[in-house]
Amino acid sequence: MKNFTLLERLKYWFDNLMSRGAHMMILLLGFLSLIIILFSALVIWYLKIAPESQEPLGFIESIWQSLLRALDSGAMGADNGWPFRIISFLVTLGGIFVLSILIGVLGSSIEEKLNNLRKGKSFVIEKGHTLILGYSSKIFTIISELVIANESVSNPKIVILADKDKVEMEDEIKSKISDLKNTKIICRSGVPYDFSDLEIVNPQQSKSIIILTPDEDDNADSLTIKTILAITNNSNRRSTPYHIVAEMKDISNYEVAKMVGKEEAEILFVDDIIAKIIVQTSRQSGLSIVYTELFDFDGAEIYIQSENKLIGKSYGEALSLYEDSSLIGIKQIDGSVKINPAMDYVVKEDDMVIVISEDDSTIFIADKENNNFDESSILNVNTNEIKTENILLLGWNSIASTIIIEIDKYVGPNSKIVVVSSFDKYENEVNDLRSSLQNCTLDFQVNDTANRKVIEKLNITSFDSVQILCYKEEMNIQDADAATLITLLHIRKILDDESKDIKVVSQMLDAKNRALASITKADDFIVSDKLISLLMSQVSENKFLMKVFDSLFEAEGSEIYLKSVTEYVSCDTPVNFYTILESARRKGETAIGYRLEHLADDSTAAFGVQVNPSKNKEIQFTANDKIIVLAEN
Repeated sequence: MKNFTLLERLKYWFDNLMSRGAHMMILLLGFLSLIIILFSALVIWYLKIAPESQEPLGFIESIWQSLLRALDSGAMGADNGWPFRIISFLVTLGGIFVLSILIGVLGSSIEEKLNNLRKGKSFVIEKGHTLILGYSSKIFTIISELVIANESVSNPKIVILADKDKVEMEDEIKSKISDLKNTKIICRSGVPYDFSDLEIVNPQQSKSIIILTPDEDDNADSLTIKTILAITNNSNRRSTPYHIVAEMKDISNYEVAKMVGKEEAEILFVDDIIAKIIVQTSRQSGLSIVYTELFDFDGAEIYIQSENKLIGKSYGEALSLYEDSSLIGIKQIDGSVKINPAMDYVVKEDDMVIVISEDDSTIFIADKENNNFDESSILNVNTNEIKTENILLLGWNSIASTIIIEIDKYVGPNSKIVVVSSFDKYENEVNDLRSSLQNCTLDFQVNDTANRKVIEKLNITSFDSVQILCYKEEMNIQDADAATLITLLHIRKILDDESKDIKVVSQMLDAKNRALASITKADDFIVSDKLISLLMSQVSENKFLMKVFDSLFEAEGSEIYLKSVTEYVSCDTPVNFYTILESARRKGETAIGYRLEHLADDSTAAFGVQVNPSKNKEIQFTANDKIIVLAEN
């Protein structure tokens, strides 16, 4: 066994000491300075060395003079007497050596600290903040919506943790969102499902947590589940439940997500939600605008609150008690939600009301029912019937199967769905769907959906509605949207040439392309990422809203419909919304707004959609206008 020399051991000790960081180097330099000062002071005091014509210095004065020369090389300029000068020179030389190293160490430490700050590794000392874990294109819409929601909040914060450069995130957010109003954005770099990185953003004191997955990642769901686990299974987790909102793509992962979420996570299945919205929208023009209005924080929003004044009143009686808000349902004590319940449902003490309003401060209840409606204008026309339909589906992606299954729930027997895809790899998937359909037959064709001749041969005008899906698995976002636009332009030209009008609904990936597509005059554009972003923002502010939206998306129970105004009121004279509300109430429906056909192409007027209108204002309707109601069919 080798015997190490004292020099080797000292060198090893010194190396270990230095490896402990800048603070140890500073302590060592300070200790060395102290030794130099004390040693020189002892020499001066013991040998009674002093400048010429001065008395010998005491020990304390010797320390002081040595300290001055160690810190300031100019302090020895006035020294005289060679013994004292030599001691001063040696002390000053040692001080220069120590200070030079100290300045270098401090400079390196500051630079390292700045680099760490740039990397986003410093702890976030915030509480009550909205925490976003992950980074995707949805983040800009989410931040924009939260900024609006936070306008009345004192000093709001949004903290972001993502596996991305901190400065890059900050610059990108600043370029996409010009006005953050009173909201402060704090970015940190790290892996959301890593325990140590997660601790940096202080999830224990957050108000809500939004989990985003990368735009293009086959393992997106597994990353979401790992992130939820990192939050809920953390040894440092808080005792109170978290409020987590997460997006997932595969509904087969639902049970696993709910298990790890421990009732603390609201899971949004992106493909399932978008598919249901597309199906509902394809059956009634303008519905996507209504959903957008309800999802965003600009304009009418959905609130859930207790209301003691309504206890003992029926739902039908309570409808007319709101002038500037719209009652749409009841949340019961067990957490269940009833949208458009029976008109004779009596509000109980533990019930909470679900209301659409501009703001929670604008929700007021009158002392008695408002009977300011025009009885002579009320009509009782019912055209609700399940019809046999022919539906054309152009394109295919991950939500297509869900769309077909949902369509089957709405249409009458012997309906037909024709699927045309540019890619033949989906044929087996389509064949597997046939056995699960009850009301529809399914036909699959492989052809170029952006080709004018192919579309002409399909005989577009023979269909009741057309749905166009983007090829998001085969193309990048811009190419997929471009293919959709070309298909839309061909369809619009064919319909114009034949003077026909059928419902055309398309899915788009980039919200910016929505404006480019306006020339196609399609009934609705479903911008998937934007709708999901809006929905996540709403649920992050109120977790119970997810149950409200889930109820609206389902084929069972009441959903949002746009029905002809002629089913409710006469168009001969102007009527107020109380009249429409009463007419809908008699049908067992809840009226929440209207759509004016002459504004259907005007984006500045929300394409004619007005949700939660003032009930006293009179409107002159035409036969082409629609009433927005909550109804079972």
